[in-house]
Amino acid sequence: MVAEPDFVSGAGFVYEDGAAKPGPGGILGQVAPAARKTTSQGKPPTADTPSPYGKPARTRATSSAHSSKLAGKHPLLNTTHRTATACAAVPRPGYASCSAQVVTDSALKPLATTDYEDGYTPAQLQSAYGLKGLTGRTTVAVVDAYANPDAQKSLNAYRERFGLGPIHLTQVGQDGTSQLPTANSGWGTEEMLDLEMVSAACPTCSILYVGADSATFDDLGTAVNTAVKLGAKVVSNSYGGDEGSDDAQIQAKYYQHPGVAITASSGDLGYGASIPAAFNSVIAVGGTSLTQDASGTRTDETAWGDAGSGCSRLTAKPSWQHDSYCAHRTVSDVSAVADPDTGVAVYDSDAGGWLVVGGTSVSAPIIAGIYGLTGHTSGQPAQRLYKAPRHSLYDVDSGLNGTCSSDYLCSGLPGYDGPTGVGSPDGVRAF
Repeated sequence: MVAEPDFVSGAGFVYEDGAAKPGPGGILGQVAPAARKTTSQGKPPTADTPSPYGKPARTRATSSAHSSKLAGKHPLLNTTHRTATACAAVPRPGYASCSAQVVTDSALKPLATTDYEDGYTPAQLQSAYGLKGLTGRTTVAVVDAYANPDAQKSLNAYRERFGLGPIHLTQVGQDGTSQLPTANSGWGTEEMLDLEMVSAACPTCSILYVGADSATFDDLGTAVNTAVKLGAKVVSNSYGGDEGSDDAQIQAKYYQHPGVAITASSGDLGYGASIPAAFNSVIAVGGTSLTQDASGTRTDETAWGDAGSGCSRLTAKPSWQHDSYCAHRTVSDVSAVADPDTGVAVYDSDAGGWLVVGGTSVSAPIIAGIYGLTGHTSGQPAQRLYKAPRHSLYDVDSGLNGTCSSDYLCSGLPGYDGPTGVGSPDGVRAF
């Protein structure tokens, strides 16, 4: 198994340069006190410690008062808890980090349980987003780095627990063969989150998992190309990295597939754009905080405070995006639940069982699953969102993810805004 450098909250503090690094075992291990608070320069992190996307690395403790707005029984989320990223590495230029945020105890140990206890279920997500009773036959691909050796077993357990029926899951490496890449505990949890959220949104969709050999954009992008070559019409990507001078080449080589809906997480560090979400050929998926009543009805949805958004520095603005402030591409296009404090249930046997997970790693595969339901992927699928029929999306009009020069880029406002795009799903007509 490839060792993660550490399991810490925020984005982590050790650069990933392609080599395996010693650590306490990633998401499954205890954080070593001498190692867990070390920056890439060997200095203790502060509020100004750089994160992957140029924002401070952060820890967050959530009080029960903050999360008590959740209706019904939430034995984990309605207690004091913290959250930590599953992928403990700050990517160098050319590398990505995953966007899964795991609910932990005060010592940053994942709150894993042997039986399901908390987190939104498929039925609750389907109820919130108007997906109940819908079926689709589109093949949805999930691309992540590495591979979870127990993916089939864990996905079967998740689907059996929630009555989703059997699944047709195909797993390949980035070259399209059955030879899967090395295991990695953090990215393994990311993989299970993605597979299970696609299943939650579209239980009848076939799923193709393509595991990249590493977290470089060359390997992840090769995996995207392989997914499309193997027939996937929807590709979910729950990872991101900083923009750079070679973005145009990366987009053209790997993320330019007309007729394929490619979803990408907007990131989990608040205001600021990352790739591949900033590419104008993908669907940039932002994040929300979602609340429901005991019957499963959505009672409120606000912009999540850590959802990525903003103006790309480098990628051209697509013709179908007309917001006023950004001269280049604006993130996001659409959104779904991402706040770990209103997180989803995930089963990962390699991580100890049932977890509660958030991050825009949740929202991207949910949106991918919805495209799997509709099969509407012709042309540039993101453009369809901006032409959606009136009232076919839920307008997320409150919440804040940072400070910016123009309010709509970092606030949930009526109409289009950066953190949530044109809104969140309200049925499938917009897709």
